[in-house]
Amino acid sequence: LYIFAMWFCTHTYKFLFSIGFKCPVCSKFVSSDEMDLHLVMCLTKPRITYNEDVLSKDAGECAICLEELQQGDTIARLPCLCIYHKGCIDEWFEVNRSCPEHPSD
Repeated sequence: LYIFAMWFCTHTYKFLFSIGFKCPVCSKFVSSDEMDLHLVMCLTKPRITYNEDVLSKDAGECAICLEELQQGDTIARLPCLCIYHKGCIDEWFEVNRSCPEHPSD
């Protein structure tokens, strides 16, 4: 059983690597022949800027932390008009470069 498990893992890894990978920056699946170009594009794409504000009334749920956006919270309003807790979107932008709800923008 151990030998089969090792064989399966090795061959599965080789197969997946030969057909592509999941980008660690944007989480898109990219073919292996496009890997280098995609990573350069992903890593050099500028992060979205946002307007910082204090929420004047409750506004539903932050799609990042899933907690309520409440009056008085410091928020970030992105160009697509999505709003998040400022701390949540700052952490998101440490790893990602697009809106959590509009990743292709």
